[in-house]
Amino acid sequence: MRVIAGKARRLLLKTIEGQDTRPTTDRIKETLFNMINTDMADCCFLDLFSGSGAIGIEALSRGARFAVMIEQNPKAAECIRENLKTTKLEDDAIVMNCDVLTGISRMEGKGYVFDYVFMDPPYNMEWEKRVLEALVNSAMIDEHTVIITEASLETSFDYLEDMGYQMVKDKTYKTNKHIFIEKK
Repeated sequence: MRVIAGKARRLLLKTIEGQDTRPTTDRIKETLFNMINTDMADCCFLDLFSGSGAIGIEALSRGARFAVMIEQNPKAAECIRENLKTTKLEDDAIVMNCDVLTGISRMEGKGYVFDYVFMDPPYNMEWEKRVLEALVNSAMIDEHTVIITEASLETSFDYLEDMGYQMVKDKTYKTNKHIFIEKK
């Protein structure tokens, strides 16, 4: 796995051993960033269920001003820190080693407003819905924030409108999909 573009382009990223994380492939990562790259400069990026930190690091490499990466697994959080050092992006990021809902709660009221929120939770466990519930009334997102969810093909988002969100775009791949969500 590598950084695809930007100031850390071509640098290799570490991942942890085992099945605890499911890194987004370089091909899917490239497709994702091709869809959002024009808005990456100077944005604030929140990477939830960060794994190796590859998505947040890609955002920083492509010009994001700041990124917060939340990862519960201590080995994965340490891997993110090592990857940030390797890419020389550690000054532009905060790594939180806690569960995502705790991390969101800890950040509330601290002045963060994110342009992008990316989440790649464990599939088919309804984490997407729980995170969206935690964010819907949060000051950390506004009507311009784009929430991108990587999910299994089977995951339904039919509850979005009832929660005050709308799907603005989706991209389906062979094994998963990206859903782009904004507040109504």
